[in-house]
Amino acid sequence: MEILKIEHLSKIYGKGEMAVKALDNVSFSVQKGEFVAIIGPSGSGKSTLLHMLGGVDRPTYGKVIIDNTDIYSLDETALAVFRRRQIGLIYQFYNLIPVLTVEENITLPLLLDQHKVDMKQLKEIVDALKLSDRLNHLPNQLSGGQQQRVSIGRALINNPSIILADEPTGNLDSKNSSEIIALLKMFNKMLNQTLIVITHDERIALQADRVISIEDGRIAKDEVIRP
Repeated sequence: MEILKIEHLSKIYGKGEMAVKALDNVSFSVQKGEFVAIIGPSGSGKSTLLHMLGGVDRPTYGKVIIDNTDIYSLDETALAVFRRRQIGLIYQFYNLIPVLTVEENITLPLLLDQHKVDMKQLKEIVDALKLSDRLNHLPNQLSGGQQQRVSIGRALINNPSIILADEPTGNLDSKNSSEIIALLKMFNKMLNQTLIVITHDERIALQADRVISIEDGRIAKDEVIRP
């Protein structure tokens, strides 16, 4: 089942002779449960693409359709709600709220929607992330690897249509990097959770089902690694 469809996506900064095409007519689709790695050199447009997919920055033209919703046809309020409920975002620098505990950071998307926390689901997630003894800790009391685990939990708590991870291991050592990718792969298989990872690390990319290479704002290559 197709969970994500990108149609002629373009992002242009500036006007006239100063115009820069960060994304240039990009089109592709992703199936539910697929693990896709997006790679490319610095300045290739891969992070701009992730921001478009995540509803963070509107394209100049083109469409992003997630679970049959054209997200840029929504107004800002509706888009913010859709993003919170249907898109799980994981960043390189965690983006945790420093005054909230681990449990509060993970459950924040539910609390913002005034939804009751499913304690059974929360326990399953924190147990899988090995955070059950850290629930009352603040982010500054955690290691980098533990903070990234919290951000993974926060991304998963709403059962989103898609998880987007922007260089999720870029701020971690090799041991923690391996553990974070193993966790993302586990949730991808266990929950059939669609996962798109932006990375410059070829070792991570080769663990995906499919690798999309971006160069100069365009898709240079789209390879299926494992069907």
